[in-house]
Amino acid sequence: MYNQPLGLSNHSSPDTSTMSNPRFRIAICGGGVGGLTLAVALSRHQDIAVDVYEAAQSFCEIGSGIGVWPRSFKVLRKLGPDFEQQLLQRCGYEYTEEYVPSIKNRKSDQAVGIELFDLMTKGKLMRFHRADFQGVLLSFLPPSCTTHNAKRLISYTQPLENCSRNSSITLTFKDGSTATCDVLIGADGIKSIVRPCMLRELAEDMDPDEKQSVLSCMNPIWSGVTAYRSLVSTQKLRARYPDHRALREFTQYIGKDAYLVTYPISLGKYVNFSGFTLERDLVDLAYEADTDIPRPSFKGKTNDEWVSELTAQQFIEPFKDFEEDAQHILECVEKGTLLAVHTVKTLPSTNFGRVAIIGDAAHAMSPFQGSGAGQSIEDAYLLMTVLGHKSTTLETVPRALAIYDRLRRPFSSEVARRSMRSGQLCASQEDVPLHELGDTITKNWEWAWLTELDDALEEAVRLVEDSSIDVN
Repeated sequence: MYNQPLGLSNHSSPDTSTMSNPRFRIAICGGGVGGLTLAVALSRHQDIAVDVYEAAQSFCEIGSGIGVWPRSFKVLRKLGPDFEQQLLQRCGYEYTEEYVPSIKNRKSDQAVGIELFDLMTKGKLMRFHRADFQGVLLSFLPPSCTTHNAKRLISYTQPLENCSRNSSITLTFKDGSTATCDVLIGADGIKSIVRPCMLRELAEDMDPDEKQSVLSCMNPIWSGVTAYRSLVSTQKLRARYPDHRALREFTQYIGKDAYLVTYPISLGKYVNFSGFTLERDLVDLAYEADTDIPRPSFKGKTNDEWVSELTAQQFIEPFKDFEEDAQHILECVEKGTLLAVHTVKTLPSTNFGRVAIIGDAAHAMSPFQGSGAGQSIEDAYLLMTVLGHKSTTLETVPRALAIYDRLRRPFSSEVARRSMRSGQLCASQEDVPLHELGDTITKNWEWAWLTELDDALEEAVRLVEDSSIDVN
């Protein structure tokens, strides 16, 4: 949990004359990676007022490790050298764009494991404890950004007849309070409140079949994947096995219908440890249908029962037949969390009127390429680009949000598809010969270090500046 004062020592105070009459007021619902990245990015536009509404009592991130691939880390670097330096201090190694071995892959569902391949990437996977990452974002929030805790959104109303100063969006929170804004960004995660409200607005005037298709996207669906998550003390692991690979490198222990992922975080204080089991028929169905058809609920559980606590023995059970190297780290698990991995279906839109959604609210995906946080970061930066552009006014906000949707939704949907494919490859190797597995996984993942957001940013600016181009 972080109780840091907000603001930057080197950040200039906002122009109070500008902020007393801002160009427009943006409300960001959700104080996770995407929401806070957007707030920090918007700080360069001092004529835009920003309020962040967080449902929790304080800004704290639950969870364990996150990874940021070179494509998305390059976006974070755009937030300034001081910001980058703070992140580098949290992960403990330098940024590079050279080819490096990133993930060691072993076939491990047997008594004696074997080396399969090293995933070579152009630049490192930057690994963080989630709370460390959020702490840096919080420390860079500017004084012009107002934060609000214990504000769980339950609904909003958006006047659509005009975009005047008298047509504010009204937010209603669980505590009975209300607030207004000109633009609403839902960064409120996979269980987003903004997403279903927005999709209902979108579907309002559609014919019955189209309406049903849109409304079917409101709620998350189970992916066929169950995750086992824990943090292992490196002190405990080192005391038992001083040279264990998990202390120094990212490793995937691959097995049939299950596999394990380990890597050090928090400057070596912990090893992030995740295991996955896949119900293959459901995962295959999800991949082949591009996540466009509903899948069963998690073994009868409701959306409020996705997570449960596990004893060490319960955590170990699905992986008991893995190689000795994996068993050594499993021995150090003291407790864990069971998570039914849900995803969001491919949406028909991520915007409507003056409302848009980013991050997991827009494209919650499986964790198999470690790309969910990175996609949230990219959403936020492109959204800042279109909303912050000098040509964007309150009246043209809907167009700016349509540009965001046009450029981000196809890409993030493709990342979600590739992420599910990676899990399928790691846990069901028989559809790809072992000697081809490395090349297949690498090609499926190369977008994360061989492509950049810059082309989309340039296109976004072009579309904002040329209002004659239809963006819908």
